[in-house]
Amino acid sequence: MAVACLLLAAGGNDARSQSVEQFYRGKQIRVIISAAPATDYDMFARLIAAQMTKLLPGNPTFVHQNMPGAGGIIATNHLYNIAAQDGTVIGMVNRNMPHVALTRMANVQFDPVKFNWLGSPEVSYSVCAALTGVAVQRGDDLFKHELLIGGAGSGSAPSVTSHLLSNLLGMKLRLVEGYKSVPDVSLAMMRKEVHGVCQSLNALQGGNLQGWIAAGKLKVLFNLEPEPLTSLSGIPTIFQYAKTDEQRAILTLNSSTSVMGRPMLTPPNVPADRLAALRKAFIEAVNQPELKAEVEKVGGEVTLVTGAAMQKTVTDIMATPPAIAEKMQQMIQGR
Repeated sequence: MAVACLLLAAGGNDARSQSVEQFYRGKQIRVIISAAPATDYDMFARLIAAQMTKLLPGNPTFVHQNMPGAGGIIATNHLYNIAAQDGTVIGMVNRNMPHVALTRMANVQFDPVKFNWLGSPEVSYSVCAALTGVAVQRGDDLFKHELLIGGAGSGSAPSVTSHLLSNLLGMKLRLVEGYKSVPDVSLAMMRKEVHGVCQSLNALQGGNLQGWIAAGKLKVLFNLEPEPLTSLSGIPTIFQYAKTDEQRAILTLNSSTSVMGRPMLTPPNVPADRLAALRKAFIEAVNQPELKAEVEKVGGEVTLVTGAAMQKTVTDIMATPPAIAEKMQQMIQGR
């Protein structure tokens, strides 16, 4: 037993003494994706990995594993508690994971601050939208008429946003759960099973409903950030409907993850030199012309958010005053 322990310790020391290039040479990096295939999260993860394999010292190969479920909580728990912490596993998780941790949503088993955030390839401004022709065509209508809105799991942005706006502002959003992903929600809208969705504007413009806003088949009701979006002329912000300072504080907290975009991270405790190499390769990957061209093909836009900036955002979110965090938790969970 003593000999075995010595051999294991020696093997660990050998790995730590290797350069980054030596460590990654011949290795495989597993990319855990918290969303289903053919989603925006999946697309970005695969595009970034395709570039990182050429840019990371040692040129390891990247393999992808989609792990959807519970709005991203399952994959994020896995990355925190089970995945290797040596730099051979990275992940792309839902951008609202700091919020679900802050509000102590059921089954959350991770501390967002302890992840090593690599960055994001976009800033994701969010909107709520409804099919043209239903009773709700403006934000004001949600105080008079009910809107059937699709959800994609307890931790997903569409579901969390629907609960929040219903309970905080009194909007009549009737959430219909059971869809595995946000693209499944948009397919349900095409079948008119549900009549609306709250999600990122980029995903809405580039997914199954691509072109629907321009064609007048889909009405954007409002965006979720404090200021109206310049790209949506005449569309108000949700803050227009806030009546108290507390409501505005909670809506500000809710919108704080827009800068998270499509966040990539590593599990905790990755050696500093490998983390630095991963962050450098991530930045270079996002800036590659080939990646930007692919994103533009589906109507997206690349905006780099660095790992350092994201780490600060997460730390700030988790430092939210307890009274605001508790109130947001109550609104999301309907208490």
